[in-house]
Amino acid sequence: MTTTPLLRSPTVAGQSGQTVHTLRNIGISAHVDAGKTTLTERILFYTGRIHRIGEVHDRDGRGATMDSTKAEKAHGITIKSAATRVSWRDHAITIIDTPGHADFTIEVERSLRVLDGAVFVFSAVEGVQAQSIAVDRQMRRHGVPRLAFINKMDRVGARPDAVVRDIRDQLGVLAVPVQIPIGIETEFTGVVDLLELRAIRFGGEHGEVLESIELPDHLVAAAQAAREQLVDVVSRHDDALLEAALSGEPVSASDLRAAIRRATIALRIVPVLFGSAFRNKGVQPLLDAVVDYLPDPSQVRNVATALRPDGTEVPVELHTKEDLPVCAFVFKLDEGRFGSLGYVRVYQGTLERGATLWCPRTGRRLRVGRLLRLHPDDPTPIDAAHAGEIVGLFGGACESGDTLCGFDARTGEPLSLSVAGFEVPEPVVSRTIEPKRDADLDALAKALARFTREDPSLRVGRDAESGQTLISGTGVLQLEIYAERLADEHDLEVRLGAPQVAYRETVTAPVEFDHLHRKQSGGGTGQYAGVRGWLRPTGELDTALRFTETIRSGTIPRAYLQACEQGAREALEAGPLVGAPVVGVGVELVEGKTHPVDSSDLAFHLATRDAVREAVKAAQPRLLEPIMRVEVDVPSAFGGIGGSLLRRRGSILGSEAHGERITVVALVPLSEMFDYATDLASLTGGRGAHSMTMHGYAEVPAQAAAAIIERMRA
Repeated sequence: MTTTPLLRSPTVAGQSGQTVHTLRNIGISAHVDAGKTTLTERILFYTGRIHRIGEVHDRDGRGATMDSTKAEKAHGITIKSAATRVSWRDHAITIIDTPGHADFTIEVERSLRVLDGAVFVFSAVEGVQAQSIAVDRQMRRHGVPRLAFINKMDRVGARPDAVVRDIRDQLGVLAVPVQIPIGIETEFTGVVDLLELRAIRFGGEHGEVLESIELPDHLVAAAQAAREQLVDVVSRHDDALLEAALSGEPVSASDLRAAIRRATIALRIVPVLFGSAFRNKGVQPLLDAVVDYLPDPSQVRNVATALRPDGTEVPVELHTKEDLPVCAFVFKLDEGRFGSLGYVRVYQGTLERGATLWCPRTGRRLRVGRLLRLHPDDPTPIDAAHAGEIVGLFGGACESGDTLCGFDARTGEPLSLSVAGFEVPEPVVSRTIEPKRDADLDALAKALARFTREDPSLRVGRDAESGQTLISGTGVLQLEIYAERLADEHDLEVRLGAPQVAYRETVTAPVEFDHLHRKQSGGGTGQYAGVRGWLRPTGELDTALRFTETIRSGTIPRAYLQACEQGAREALEAGPLVGAPVVGVGVELVEGKTHPVDSSDLAFHLATRDAVREAVKAAQPRLLEPIMRVEVDVPSAFGGIGGSLLRRRGSILGSEAHGERITVVALVPLSEMFDYATDLASLTGGRGAHSMTMHGYAEVPAQAAAAIIERMRA
């Protein structure tokens, strides 16, 4: 038997002998309660970054390292993504622990935008859950290679084989186990490494001692069969391994490892590993897999856009080299009492303390004040950050989504590059908010302005009926957390109104419009613009407007077309039913009228706005509501769960039993779910749980729509 001691690096990651090839930038993502923060805590311990393991629900209030805010410790969930850096096998790994709750999906979105790889965590009991599907869409959108870690193998009801099938079937990815577990539930003791055909067990007080032993006799046949299947699957996606496999010679572990890496980076496969983070099993092999299978920054293609003098944009490939002008991207801001901390990904060049950068959005220079190696509550000052690194920039006058550029060494001119941003989810819930003391009105406005700089998914507006301040976001919990933060961080006690659904409107019939806007008094320049065209439904409910023109006779000069589009967009900001934004609309201009003196941008803007507003009223408008994908997990002894969802206008997608519990999946309107937690607790004696993720918008049934419209117009 060979015993491998805990691998601890004697140096701080990134301080000595680091190259871009020994960097990894990864995220830990999962559905809420899958165990990703517990996993991250073990990673910090095994890499020597911390020396005491904290737990999410520690009674002493210490909590997990990455859940550092008061709200996170109180609720026992990750709310804000947090970054740290560790060292493993002489590789520096930047880790971003992201929230699993759907209300904080913006944190996952902007983190995945800058990461090179990810560890996707699944519960061995629950498998693929609602937020798992949402996170998978985000990973696909940003082309992020990932590993799958099936956690909680020690739990009663663990079903690893079924979870692998779920990943393949529900997410549509080729999940390929590179290990097989040794036992399940209480008998889970370790894993078999299929590449080396060795058994790995975890000893010591905290699983810090790895025991690599020869396979027990009862595992040999299963391990060899699983390895053959692994070689067969990977060779279909890697020509070099296929050639080696067809040669008739045994495939070496190193050849197989290299092939898995190539196929993973190419997004053809997802290697699957097993463990129990809470029981300190399987974490070190996962770290090995991060080093072995996920890409370094130089293996990921990153593209920015450059603005030419004539106004056209051209793609520019960024290169992970230190001697090029800087191009960095600010993907997150933390607004603290002492200023803003920007989370920055350096794509190109070297970012140095004291250097001057250019922000194309503002057209201004900014000076790099302090650079920090990120870690919750304990960042480390550094002098420079190199291409491929993720660091903190303290005090820079920038915003989330900004690109920061260096200067051309030959001309001294700043680069004018823009790195594509990230999708910001539209708000689906609103609540009025007011301070309990009138004297705090200004302080509340300033605090909310700080929060909106920090979180692009949080919107602040004004309620049209009451005149009260209105905050809108992706979920009720998100808004409640911000109310708590106002009390904790700003000493502001506030009152929140009842949740309000963010409805949308759409059109269902094509309408032709022909409108002339004319204001001519004869005493000077007037306004004259005519527009004729069609308004049609597109069915694209995630897009407000698709604007086209088929003007062949030049009756609307091209110089006015942008004003026409802006006018159409303004018309769709508030629909005729309840004043909600109108989506899924196509506007086609076919003809117009102009005046040699009185036509202008303003005239065509107003003409198109008024024409589209009237056309929407005639196009059989319909009310849309946000639909949530709801997963309800209850003990199988409790019935009536499906009925409780059907009574809320839900439609059942299916149910699945796993162990002594059952999961029911349904699509339910958000407006019907605000008090569901109380209903579920009553049905199950507090033993049930539910989660929701945004599924999309759908038309409100006629009877319900009439009641909503009457209520909102009253």
